[in-house]
Amino acid sequence: MVDWTVKSALRFPVLAIMAASCSPPVPPLVGSAMAHEHRSTQAQPIQARDRMRMVERQLANRDIRDPQVLAAMGKVPRHRFVPVEQRRSAYEDRALPIGYRQTISQPYIVAYMTQALQITPDARVLEVGTGSGYQAAILSEVAAKVYTIEIVPELANRARETLSELGHANVEVRLGDGYEGWEDEAPFDAIMVTAAPDHVPAPLIEQLAPGGRLIIPVGENRQSLTLVTRTPTGIIRKNLLPVLFVPMTGRAER
Repeated sequence: MVDWTVKSALRFPVLAIMAASCSPPVPPLVGSAMAHEHRSTQAQPIQARDRMRMVERQLANRDIRDPQVLAAMGKVPRHRFVPVEQRRSAYEDRALPIGYRQTISQPYIVAYMTQALQITPDARVLEVGTGSGYQAAILSEVAAKVYTIEIVPELANRARETLSELGHANVEVRLGDGYEGWEDEAPFDAIMVTAAPDHVPAPLIEQLAPGGRLIIPVGENRQSLTLVTRTPTGIIRKNLLPVLFVPMTGRAER
């Protein structure tokens, strides 16, 4: 729920091929109903075009190379996870407000964090900080099961509804404090945290499976995106890049 990086997207022209689908005849529409239907049918190919442009310019032209991550980013409709008034900006490479002093991460950072976890198709993933639900949707495209925790009730409910509407049946949303992780479902092959504490929560490290990877922004005014890997001999930490996320609330504040 979350952030922006100091990197900027490269800008190159891109061509996208849209496939047209056939549908059964529908009764003729009149008046405002016809206008609404026309706007809806026009919006879908425009959003698909913008999504493909996002993948090409903001991700593939930079350092996102994982084909599964690129496919997921090209499939999940980011505009469905932002407020209606923000949808014109849904495929720009920037964070957007989603209410309750939270944001949806910029597309690049979503792809970057997903790629860094090296998720396999049979993986069980924990996300701390559901926010809009967009990151959980991306994770659901590359993992077998996603468990995601949100501390703001309104965001948890909204994300659950959106994920259900879009058919992400392998995502389970829980209302709660993600600092403690999800012990009942541990261990996890990968853990992603999308809010910044000033340290890596010990319960999350404990819930990593052997060989598991945890990615988390750490710090207060100055934050570093940190990758934690559980190896047979212990824990390895690596700082990846500077970021700015919303602070982790709940126990992390205390």
